[in-house]
Amino acid sequence: MEDKIRAMLTGLDDQRGSLIPLLQAIQSEFGYIPKVAVKAVSEVLSISESQVYGVATFYSEFRLVQPGEHHIKVCLGTSCYLKGGSAILDKFSRRLGIRPGTTSPDARYSLETVACLGCCSRSPVVVVDDQVHSNVPPSSVEEIISRIKGSI
Repeated sequence: MEDKIRAMLTGLDDQRGSLIPLLQAIQSEFGYIPKVAVKAVSEVLSISESQVYGVATFYSEFRLVQPGEHHIKVCLGTSCYLKGGSAILDKFSRRLGIRPGTTSPDARYSLETVACLGCCSRSPVVVVDDQVHSNVPPSSVEEIISRIKGSI
């Protein structure tokens, strides 16, 4: 992995404007931004690791945790939140045994919150492996998890 990251950074001596495109390329390659990549980017662009983390955590598109085989996003935008988004998130969290922003120890599931999925008229909304589930009541979380497990 480190060799691949170093190859991506070749020839970028101190080009700070390259930070976001580099992070995008790394995440595209690995599905997230590994710690070793943060260190390598920091060295090549002559910026601190905390500055790299600052950018990576500011933009919601970046992930610093390796996603699970099945990636679950629960919308907590205003409409989804008011219609039970936090209860849905809590059920997924308890049922899968993971907190939002983490991946299960077996790497099968990751859970995250998003500010808005742009489906407000169909709230609350959950996205599982790029499949949108709309008008999701908390009671259907178990059914969604069963479908995921059935696909493994």
